[in-house]
Amino acid sequence: MSSKAWDIICLTLIIIGALNWGLVGFFNFDLVSAVFGGGLSWIARIIFAVVGLAGIYGLFMYGRLKRRTE
Repeated sequence: MSSKAWDIICLTLIIIGALNWGLVGFFNFDLVSAVFGGGLSWIARIIFAVVGLAGIYGLFMYGRLKRRTE
């Protein structure tokens, strides 16, 4: 899989995570837990973990973006 494809997948997951945190912050509603069985079901935990990994990958995107603009 190309680097660009990973960037798109990770950016999508980061956006999903950000929207979920926005819902938690503004409305005290956790969409991921609501969709995949309240609390911290194993499916919800996997989704949270994958979104977290995407966030870590997103940190490395900054370095590549900086090199592209120079």
